[in-house]
Order: sequence, then structure tokens, then C-alpha cells
Amino acid sequence: MTQLSGAAPLSGAERATALLGLDGWQECKDRDAIHRQFKFHDFVEAFAFMTQVALKAERMNHHPEWSNVYNRVEVVLTTHDAGGVTQRDIRLAHAMEDAYRPATDHTGGRKMGG
Repeated sequence: MTQLSGAAPLSGAERATALLGLDGWQECKDRDAIHRQFKFHDFVEAFAFMTQVALKAERMNHHPEWSNVYNRVEVVLTTHDAGGVTQRDIRLAHAMEDAYRPATDHTGGRKMGG
């Protein structure tokens, strides 16, 4: 497979090490990808998170597979042109964590009012 991204897929050990630094992220069982669910107080907070991440992802030229149902955002990351998880996915996962962390409380939900 041609690697347009310039990034090679991570080895199993590299991926396992990277996932240690990402709270809640797991390997997908059915494909070479990682996934996580983010939970928010309501739809507005979930959509605001997606908007913030979309802007970052566009700057990175690396876009997530994701869906939103009310207060939940489900994310899958893989680098399609590399055929698996690369450092680009790990960097985007960290950016998502950074966007999520400022307003999260100890229960994993979003604080009301930010």
C-alpha cells in the first residue's frame, strides 16, 4: 500500500506503549485502529468538542471517523493511506484529550457551564 501520509503503521509494541498515555483509548478488535467514547453533559458540549477537534484535525490534515448521539462522541482513528495506526493518530488522540480535559470533572462527565 502506498503511504501518502509519510507515516508507517506502529508496531504492536509501539501502539501498546502509546495507548498507555491515552486515557480510555483502546485498540479496535476488528481492524487496525484505536477508539474511544467521550461523554459530555449535553449535546451542545459534545458538538462544541467536535467543532474544536475538527479545526485541529483540519490543521493536521488528519480526520477522525466519528459519530455523535446526544451527549456522546464515538471516535475511531486510523491512517487509511498507511493501512493502520500511525503517530498521526496518536497525535490526534492527544489533541482530543487536550480538548476534552479542561472541562471534565472526576466522574468523566463535563462540568456544567464549562
